[in-house]
Amino acid sequence: MTPAAASMSAGSAGDGVLVLAATPIGDPRDAAPRLAAELTDADVVAAEDTRRLHRLCTALGVQPRGSVLSYHEHNEASRTPDLLARLEAGERVLVVTDAGMPSVSDPGYRLVAAAVEADVRVTCVPGPSAVLMALAVSGLPVDRFCFEGFLARKAGERARHLAELVGERRTMIFFEAPHRLDASLAAMAEAFGGDRRAAVCRELTKTYEEVVRGPLDELVEWARGEVRGEITVVVEGAPAVAVRAEDAVALVLERVAAGERLKDACTAVAAQTGAAKKALYDEALRARNTDR
Repeated sequence: MTPAAASMSAGSAGDGVLVLAATPIGDPRDAAPRLAAELTDADVVAAEDTRRLHRLCTALGVQPRGSVLSYHEHNEASRTPDLLARLEAGERVLVVTDAGMPSVSDPGYRLVAAAVEADVRVTCVPGPSAVLMALAVSGLPVDRFCFEGFLARKAGERARHLAELVGERRTMIFFEAPHRLDASLAAMAEAFGGDRRAAVCRELTKTYEEVVRGPLDELVEWARGEVRGEITVVVEGAPAVAVRAEDAVALVLERVAAGERLKDACTAVAAQTGAAKKALYDEALRARNTDR
C-alpha cells in the first residue's frame, strides 16, 4: 500500500478515532476550545491522572459523558490492548496527560503506534507546549532545534548523553526535575563549556513564571538555591568549528576506521564543522578508493 493509499484508508477499523489532546501547562484559560467538546463527547477518556483531569474539567465547566480511566507510565503497556480493542469497535478514545501533548515525554506513544498499525484514525487537539514556549522565550536561535526530553538520573548515563550532543548545532531543549536541576546544569557546563548560553524556564504560564538566561556557569550558581516547579531548559547549539576541508575529511575517515558508517560519520562531522555533508561524503569515498 502506498503512503497516500494508507492515509486515505485510515479510520477503516470500525471508524474508531484516537484523539490526543494537549492540556494547559499551567493556566486553564490556555485550553483549546475543542478540548471541552472532546472531553464531553469521547466514549473513553484515558487520563494520566484522573484527579487532575477532574480539576481541569471543573475549571472548564464540563463533565465527561464517557468512561474515565487512568493511563500512565505504570499501566500504559497493560491498558493499551484494551483501548485498542475499543477503538477497533468504533469508539472515540481521548488521551490527555497532566500537561502538554500526550506522548511527548508522557504516555501515549504505545497507543498511537498500535492504532497506526491497526489502521485506526489518529488525530489531535493542538494546544500548549512547554517545549515550544520555552524555545520561543529563551532568546536563543529558533530556526533549528531538537528536543532531548529528560536527562538520566545517574551521573554516568547523563554524561554519556551530553557527550553525544557536544557537536549538536541545533538549539537543545530538555525537561528537568527541580531537585536535579543544579546537577544537570553542572553536567552541561562540563560537557558544553561554561560559557554556552542557556535559559531555565520555570512554571511557564503559571503565577510565578520565571525565565533565567545566561551562560551555563552562571545558571549553575543560580540553581544552587531552592528551585521549585516545572522546569524546561533551553541550551544554545554548538558553534561551527572552522577546519580545512582536508581536515574535515580526515575526521570522517577516523570515525569510519573506528567502525562508524560512512554516512553517519559525514553527518556528524558536517554538524561539527559546518562542512557540506555531500562534499564530505564524496571526498571521503575518493580518499578510501585511492588508498585501496
